[in-house]
Amino acid sequence: MRGVTPTDGSAPGPLPQALRPRLPSPLQPLADRHFAASGVRLLLKRDDLIHPEVPGNKWRKLAPNLSAARAAGADTLVTFGGAHSNHLRATAAAGRLLGLATVGVVRGDELAHRPLNPSLARCAADGMRLRFVDRAAYRRKAEPDVLAALVEEALAGSGRAPGSAYVIPEGGSNAAAVRGCAGLGEELRGAADVVAVACGTGGTLAGLAAGLGPDQRALGIAVLRGGFLSAEVAGLQRAAFGGPLGDWCVDDRFHGGGFARTGPELAAFADGFEREHGLRPEGVYVAKMLYGLTAMAAAGEFAPGTSVAAVITGPPDPAP
Repeated sequence: MRGVTPTDGSAPGPLPQALRPRLPSPLQPLADRHFAASGVRLLLKRDDLIHPEVPGNKWRKLAPNLSAARAAGADTLVTFGGAHSNHLRATAAAGRLLGLATVGVVRGDELAHRPLNPSLARCAADGMRLRFVDRAAYRRKAEPDVLAALVEEALAGSGRAPGSAYVIPEGGSNAAAVRGCAGLGEELRGAADVVAVACGTGGTLAGLAAGLGPDQRALGIAVLRGGFLSAEVAGLQRAAFGGPLGDWCVDDRFHGGGFARTGPELAAFADGFEREHGLRPEGVYVAKMLYGLTAMAAAGEFAPGTSVAAVITGPPDPAP
């Protein structure tokens, strides 16, 4: 796309101290009665502890893109997400820490006239300029002409030209991000039979599966409906590695009606998990993954003796 920095993350470089991570993230066994009753061992991969402001898979996906943006001399990060996007929140925080301007293109122009929810309010507090676009244009954002127009519109009035912007796709998922997430799998080699992660755009699962050992399986729990994530993961692996890698699958049963949608059953599960373990699961991704794993264990879908590592990709939701 003319005038806009490419998004392949091809010029990595060191990040400043403010963004240095805690790696490898801790792996903690968890005594959970639901899993114990089925003879399954549960571990939590605490990626939420990687960085206090850019945690979990968001750091793993953003880090190579941030390095490339700095190497290219970009002064602005432009990215995309919905009203509850953890990726937007992480990008806003990273931009503030790096001294880069950030612009978030948000799905749904009707949101422009409503009060900001806690997630978008956090983005704004970190200096992100929010630009709300209609859903039809948002769906076409991968088309070069539409993307160029969206970036130009997003930067209008900022004093910055499109050529100064580095564009990061929705959810941060591109080839560079997938390669960054391979490190998650490498940290977990030999640690569990199954490694589970919540899936929104598929980038974390694509990298995780590539980094795991040959006797391990990666399981993605879809948090939005549509049944398209398997194709997305396969496409991301082709872009990052030239072809499929690892043993992985996507389970589409536990999205709860769609992205950021919840209900009494999921809320009760999150409350119970917090009471039992003292850890409040983040609602958009982590709660659905843990709920799905618990249901699968109860249904006998994991053989007795199986060890399952659940990746905690982010901290609890921001308070209103």
